[in-house]
Amino acid sequence: MRNFKPILLVEDDNLDALTIQRAIDQLGGAHSLVRAKDGEEALEYLMDASAQKPCLILLDLNMPRMNGIEFLGAAKADDRLRRIPVVVLTTSQEPRDVSASFDFSVAGYVVKPVDYEQFVDSMRIIDQYWTLSELPVIS
Repeated sequence: MRNFKPILLVEDDNLDALTIQRAIDQLGGAHSLVRAKDGEEALEYLMDASAQKPCLILLDLNMPRMNGIEFLGAAKADDRLRRIPVVVLTTSQEPRDVSASFDFSVAGYVVKPVDYEQFVDSMRIIDQYWTLSELPVIS
C-alpha cells in the first residue's frame, strides 16, 4: 500500500484479529493495524480528531453492539468518512450480506479462508490491490 496510514480492522474475534495481524506482518507490515472490536468503537476512532484516518478499513460483519452493515450505514452517510475504502472480511457467504455490503459501496467482499496460507494469500491480494490504487485524501 502506497502510504503509511494505518489500516482500521473492525473485528470482534481475538483469534481472527491475531491472524490478520500475523498475515500483515508476514507481508512486510508497512502499515500499523488499529483494531476496533465493533462498529461503535470504529466510529468513535474515526470521529476522534486526534486519530490518524486509515487508508483502508477491513470490516467483519458479525459483531456485537453495532454490526458491520450498521457501521457501513453510518460511515457511508458521513461526508468525512464515506471515501475511506472498506473491504468486508467476514465468514458470511450469505447473499443478503454480500448485497447489503455492496449497497453501501464497499470496495470488496472477501470470505475469510479457514486455511492460514490461503488467508495470507487473500491478504496479499488485498495489499497488492491497494498498493496499485490511488486513494483519496482523507483528513
